[in-house]
Amino acid sequence: MNAARAIGLLLGAAADGVIERGAPRALERSLPGAAAGGGLVVAAVVVERISRRSPVFQALGTAIATWAVLGGARLAADGTALARDLEEGELAAARETLSGLDDRCAESLEVIGLSRASVESLARHTSDSVVAPMFWGAVAGIPGLVGARVLSLLRGPGFTGSLDRLAGFAPARVAAALTVTSAPVVGGSASGAWRAWQRDTVAHPDPNSGRVEAAFAGALEIRLGGRTVYPHRVQERPVLGDGRNPDAGHVTRAVELSRVIGWLTAISSAALALLTGLRQPRPRPGSVPRTSAGVPAFPWRGRPSRPARRPA
Repeated sequence: MNAARAIGLLLGAAADGVIERGAPRALERSLPGAAAGGGLVVAAVVVERISRRSPVFQALGTAIATWAVLGGARLAADGTALARDLEEGELAAARETLSGLDDRCAESLEVIGLSRASVESLARHTSDSVVAPMFWGAVAGIPGLVGARVLSLLRGPGFTGSLDRLAGFAPARVAAALTVTSAPVVGGSASGAWRAWQRDTVAHPDPNSGRVEAAFAGALEIRLGGRTVYPHRVQERPVLGDGRNPDAGHVTRAVELSRVIGWLTAISSAALALLTGLRQPRPRPGSVPRTSAGVPAFPWRGRPSRPARRPA
C-alpha cells in the first residue's frame, strides 16, 4: 500500500503547481484554534483508514491531501511578487505581501531589510509548508500531511509550539540538506550553504528554521539575521552567512531555490514512503492475508468449515 502513498505524494506535489486554489489560504482561515486543528487531524486519520481498503483510493486520497496542504506554489507566487516589487521600488506593496508571510514589523524596512526578510521567510516556509508535510506524509500518510501543516499554522508559545518544534526537528534538517544539494542548480554555493548551516545556527532563537535560513544565506552567498522587530518583542539574531547584503535579485534566486527543494522533496518523500512499506512485517505462512485496515483480504478463507450433516 505504501506504493500507493508514494504515487499520491508525487501526484499531489505535481498538482500543487498546476491546479490553482480558489482560496489559497483557506486552511489558515479555518483554524481559529487547536480544537479545529485537532478535528482536522482526526478526520485525516479516518480518511486514511478508509482509503487503505483500496490502493486507488489511498493514492487519490493522499494526492488530494498533499495538494490541499502544500504551500509551494503559493510561496513561489508571493516570492516572485516580492522580488518584482523590490525591483520596481514598490516598497509599500512589498511590505503588504511580506505581512502575509511574516509578522515582523516592516513599516520601517527599506530595500535591504525587505530583501533580507523575504529570503528568511522563503527559507522558513519552504521547510514548514513544503518539506515538513511531505516528510510526515511519507511516514504517516494523510494524518502526517495534515498534522504537520496544522502544527505549523498553530505555532506559538506553550504545548503546540513545543510539539511543532519536535515535529519540525527532522524536516528542518532535511530541508537544510536539500538546500546544500540544490544550491549549484541556482548558481549558488553548496560549500557555503554547508558552512553557514554548521557554523551560524547555534545562537539562533529557532533551532529548526534557523538551520534552513543559514543554509539559504550560504547558498546565495548573502548575509541574513540581525535585529528583527516584532509587534511585542525584539530578537537579536546571529548573522547568518558571510556574503553581501541581499537585494531583489537574491529574492528571485531564493524563489528558484525553494522550487528546486520542493521537487527534490517530492522525489525523496516518495522514496521514503516506499522504504517504509518494505519494512512492514509480512504475513506468516499459513496465516490469512489481511488488508491494512485489518480486514481479511479473502473473508471466505480461514473460516472453520461446517461439519457435514449425517443423513437421517
